[in-house]
Amino acid sequence: MPYGMSPGADPYAAQQPAYGGEGPDYYAAPEAYPPPQPPNQRRAAPEPDRAPEWEPETEAEEQHPFFTGADDHDDDAYDDDPRESRGGRGGRGGDRRGGKTKKKKSRNGTACLFVTVVLVGGIGGVGYFGYQFYQDQFGAPEDFTGSGTGSVEVEVPKGAGLGQIGSILARKGVVKSSGAFVSAATANPKSQGIQPGVYPMKKEMSGKAAVDLMINPSNLNALIIREGQRNVAIYEEIDKKLKLDAGTTEDVAEKEFKDLGLPEWANDDPDIKDPLEGFLYPSRYDIGGKSTPKSMLKEMVTRAAAKYEAANVEAEATRLGLNSPMDLITVASLVQVEGKYKHDFDKVSRVVYNRLKPNNTETVGRLEFDSTINYIKAESRLDIGAVDDLRQLRDPYNTYDIKGLPPGAISNPGAEALNSAINPKPGPWYYFVSVTADKTLFAVTNAEHEKNRQQYEDELENSGQ
Repeated sequence: MPYGMSPGADPYAAQQPAYGGEGPDYYAAPEAYPPPQPPNQRRAAPEPDRAPEWEPETEAEEQHPFFTGADDHDDDAYDDDPRESRGGRGGRGGDRRGGKTKKKKSRNGTACLFVTVVLVGGIGGVGYFGYQFYQDQFGAPEDFTGSGTGSVEVEVPKGAGLGQIGSILARKGVVKSSGAFVSAATANPKSQGIQPGVYPMKKEMSGKAAVDLMINPSNLNALIIREGQRNVAIYEEIDKKLKLDAGTTEDVAEKEFKDLGLPEWANDDPDIKDPLEGFLYPSRYDIGGKSTPKSMLKEMVTRAAAKYEAANVEAEATRLGLNSPMDLITVASLVQVEGKYKHDFDKVSRVVYNRLKPNNTETVGRLEFDSTINYIKAESRLDIGAVDDLRQLRDPYNTYDIKGLPPGAISNPGAEALNSAINPKPGPWYYFVSVTADKTLFAVTNAEHEKNRQQYEDELENSGQ
């Protein structure tokens, strides 16, 4: 107890001004202990500073766990005892640090080796695919040499590009790779003319040999039916294409025509020489290994029937005053043969309809077409003979003898001739004669027609024909 204080006095009463801020603060010195606190406000004294039980390791630069060897499932990385994790209990801290360091080094080496293997493998893969890409883009494609051996049939579909054609050829063993064909085709400007169809080819051909074969349309295994061609000629060509005995296809046509898909109105007249005449539609027909006379005839008839249905021939025949759709096909066949040039078809069609009129005084209802005489005789002559002699030929197709249309078509008309038969050009003509390739003369009277004929003969004489 300080001197001069009576017992029971408050020993901190004199120091109250220091806490109230009114008197001098004797504890404000930086080195001073904190001022004493009343018993009810005192805090526990902090423990004196003491040296750490281990040397703190200098923190290394932060690294990814993959390279440091840390593992979420490693028992050594995380200890269940929090005391041991600090390394200061039981004198074992140094040993655990030493063991942990060795394991990290081992795992670091394994990780580096793994990364190296991955990188080397990745570089190798990139190099391989890069080489393949280079070969595909710039390297020469695999190819055979020579013109090939053996035989194989290849069908090119409509709309196929060079790549698709090359793939088809490669699958058939014709070329070694699609690229070989595409490369050769790209170098040949005529390859754009390769047509769809069936090609007889050989196996193991070079790309160039395959392209050279396919750019020639004559190498197509197909039958081309020309506009105005007669059935007799078509039957012969089918026999040749299929390598059959002469007359085989004609015999099939005669015996099986009812099974080929003809429209119901096609074979009404018993005087028709060939029920299929006018129904073997002009087009190109591909010939494959399974082709037969019947299959080819059926394909032609089916196409003709579809074309005629699209042209609405039944309704058009009625509108034009004809007896049946077959009459309309017959008119179209006459226009096709008589009209030497397509730009004259509309006028020739009008001549046909004018001669069919009952009040026709020029030919008295007779067509008098030389083309019908040629059909009867299976010929193609211009000097038919005198009219009087022709009228002595008794045949339902002889238009110098009969009035009106023959019982059936005399050729296979194309789309232009059919359109002209449906839409004849208005005009009074009864006669016509083609003087030159660009000039056909039409006449109303026979006298005028004779003058035109004389001009035609003069043109022939001047040309040396």
